[in-house]
Amino acid sequence: MTAWVIDASVAVKWFVPEIHSVDARRLLIESNALVAPELLLTEVGNILWKKHRAGELEAVEAREILVELRRLPMRIARMAPYIENALALAIKHQRTVYDCIYLALAIHEGGRFVTADRKLSNALVDTDAADCVVYVEEVN
Repeated sequence: MTAWVIDASVAVKWFVPEIHSVDARRLLIESNALVAPELLLTEVGNILWKKHRAGELEAVEAREILVELRRLPMRIARMAPYIENALALAIKHQRTVYDCIYLALAIHEGGRFVTADRKLSNALVDTDAADCVVYVEEVN
């Protein structure tokens, strides 16, 4: 079974209607093994805060989304074991350590890193990490 490493750009789409929300929700079938680094919770929280500030979400809605996210059958992995590899990947691919923690986890899990960040997925398409990264629209 493939482990799908989910980033915040995908997780938010499970709860907030956006472009590619339908694609993101396809990952929520029971047969998928979902995993994310603990950074996901902070990043989703920050996205929800921005949406609240923009008037797109009420505070109570933002809180409920975080509660529901934590109830999903998704394993939240500690980041410490992957941080050195994430830094090495960030240096190698000229991406942030924040993004590369997801990539490092996917490599460790032998899975795929799913993102809705087109710029990020495009930046990795011609690298040795290409097989580990999939744009959310391309999940099948």
